[in-house]
Amino acid sequence: MSVKNYDVIIVGGGVMGCATAYYLLKFDSKLKVAIIEKDPSYEFASTPLSDGNMRIQFNIKENIQMSQYGMEVMQRFADEFEVDGVKPDAAFRQQGNLFVLDENSKDESYEGYLLQKSLGCEVEWLTPEEVGKYYPLYNLKDCVAGTFGPKDGTMSPMGVLNGYKKKVIQLGAEYIHAEVSQVLREGNQVVGVKLINNEILQSNIVMNAAGAWAKYLAESAGTTIPVEPTKRQVTIVETNLHSEKVLPALFLPSGLYVIHEGEGMFMIGKCFNDDYVGVDDFVWERSMFEERMWEELVAYLPTFDRLKISRGWAGLYEVNTLDSNAILGESPDLKGFYFANGFSGHGFQQCHAVGRYIAELMLHKTPTLDLSIFSPNRIVENAPVFESRRKII
Repeated sequence: MSVKNYDVIIVGGGVMGCATAYYLLKFDSKLKVAIIEKDPSYEFASTPLSDGNMRIQFNIKENIQMSQYGMEVMQRFADEFEVDGVKPDAAFRQQGNLFVLDENSKDESYEGYLLQKSLGCEVEWLTPEEVGKYYPLYNLKDCVAGTFGPKDGTMSPMGVLNGYKKKVIQLGAEYIHAEVSQVLREGNQVVGVKLINNEILQSNIVMNAAGAWAKYLAESAGTTIPVEPTKRQVTIVETNLHSEKVLPALFLPSGLYVIHEGEGMFMIGKCFNDDYVGVDDFVWERSMFEERMWEELVAYLPTFDRLKISRGWAGLYEVNTLDSNAILGESPDLKGFYFANGFSGHGFQQCHAVGRYIAELMLHKTPTLDLSIFSPNRIVENAPVFESRRKII
């Protein structure tokens, strides 16, 4: 059996892997880059199962800056990722994100607001009355203030993924439908991957872009990362509420979020501490909404007491159990093995900046945006970087 050699092997063909391949080939068109994806239909991949939101409302400078760059990319996405005369449609809709603040979150959120403003972000600090004007359906329960990012919004995850995927293939990346059984190493140097059909692909640079499966890929290389695949569910409901315009995405103090799809359709979701951990359950449970979200939803938005459950789906977050922030960079104990993992729900919106950053590290370029705060070294040092002092995002 012949052995194939590559400059870079990327394990995972989701938006993170494809974005990294794009920047690698943008920096050096002669690179031989392989993207290995076990399921090109992306049926269970996290990218298409995400809610496709992007926001600048973070409390860590680097998270804010990643979103700022992502929004720059989205403004030119159709033109930059045109292939054979066809422009991708990312359906980027900037309806804004509205965060409702209670007494527990007000002070810290104000610090975040000041940081966002200092970085040039468009964001507004709102009184409860102003929150009510932005979202008339909300009864102001628990609200002492709010923040509104008018440039925040939602887009089509598959639109973005397909834009990157088609472009990198045009640029020369080899997109391989296969599954990796093991990341290969010699001493403390990565040397390639072994596929489940026993084929060997060689490279001194391998990227873990396996999303919710990242932990298992790392273990096959003889290393570990604190990432757990965690089931998250969203439900689409239909109401008799018809707003003249699309309402902002609403994030309530309890963690419940409501995204207006248009007309009377809304997407509802919430994370729970007992969400299932594993990669073998993608069953959407109607009862999750009916028994654990609906009553709470009505407490904040009384007009949702009458609705029709249209559909729903379940997908996986790759939750970083240390601090819920990204793990970016070369493994401290395996040279040439790069992590882009543990995004805990932020990966889709951060793929543009992360793809550029990981490509720059691989090619030993000075990073355009220094994201070393998210280095894997902090895992070894047990030095978490929390987005919030309350340790939630």
